[in-house]
Amino acid sequence: MLVSTKGRYALRIMIDLAEHQSEGYVPLKETAARQEISEKYLEGILKMLVRSRLLTGLRGKGGGYKLTKAPEQYTVGSILRVTELSLAPVSCLDNGQKPCPRMSGCRTLPMWQGLDKLINDYLDSITLADLMHTERPGDDYVI
Repeated sequence: MLVSTKGRYALRIMIDLAEHQSEGYVPLKETAARQEISEKYLEGILKMLVRSRLLTGLRGKGGGYKLTKAPEQYTVGSILRVTELSLAPVSCLDNGQKPCPRMSGCRTLPMWQGLDKLINDYLDSITLADLMHTERPGDDYVI
């Protein structure tokens, strides 16, 4: 499993919107500037997140994007499943994939299934709120 820039940026966007949720709808331009992401590229990611009902958008003056739920209700796994084609470590475990003809005799399948479960369980155990409250590098400097 390799998380694409879409997945990584989606997490950054969701954290940014969670941190600014008290402001109501946050304009795309502001999020793009803070996260140093191209507005055009960000637009595509936001469309995916709105389509999946993780965000809601409002056009026009005072418009922008905001979370549809509290940050505690989003898991990293739920966000990455929107942007990534798959979180599976091997293609035979992808949803929608034809069953492998060697599956019944595959000696490595249980190992891959275990890894798939570990990945999903781990990503589903971390919420957006958890990511908001992590220490930032350099914030632990003491004189």
